[in-house]
Amino acid sequence: MTLANLIPAHPEPPSLALPYPLVLGRAGLSGFPSPAQDYEGRVLDLNERLVKRPSATFFLTVTGDSMVKLGINEGDTLVVDRSIDPRPGHIIVAMVDGEITVKRYELRGDVPCLCSGNPRYAPIPLVDLDCQVWGVVRSVIHEYAV
Repeated sequence: MTLANLIPAHPEPPSLALPYPLVLGRAGLSGFPSPAQDYEGRVLDLNERLVKRPSATFFLTVTGDSMVKLGINEGDTLVVDRSIDPRPGHIIVAMVDGEITVKRYELRGDVPCLCSGNPRYAPIPLVDLDCQVWGVVRSVIHEYAV
C-alpha cells in the first residue's frame, strides 16, 4: 500500500443526489396504499450517508487479503474517520514501522495488538513498534465486477 492510495476528503463534498427507486404502482387489488409511497421522490446522498465528519475523513483503497474474513477485500474503498478515538474492536488504518496497514485493534491480555481477518497473518503486538493511528474505518465500499 502506498501513499498514492490516500485520497483526502474534500471539506465540503459536492452533493450528488441519487434517487431512491420510485414506486410506480401497487401489486394486487387491495384497499391499503403501499408503505413505500412515503418515500417517493427522496434522494440518497452517499456523502451524507457515509461521511459523518468531512474535514476528518479520507478514503483509502485496499490492497492485500489480510482482512477478507472481516469483509474487506482487495480493491475495496475504506471511509476512514480521523476524529474517532480507536477502541478495541475497531478496524483502524495505521502506520506501523513505516508501512500502512489496515487491522482490527484488540487487547490480548494487557497487550494492544493489531489483528488481521485472515488466519494466515499473526497478530502484531504493539510493543517496541513505531505505530501511528491514522483513523478508524467507518465504512467499506465494495464494488462487484459487472
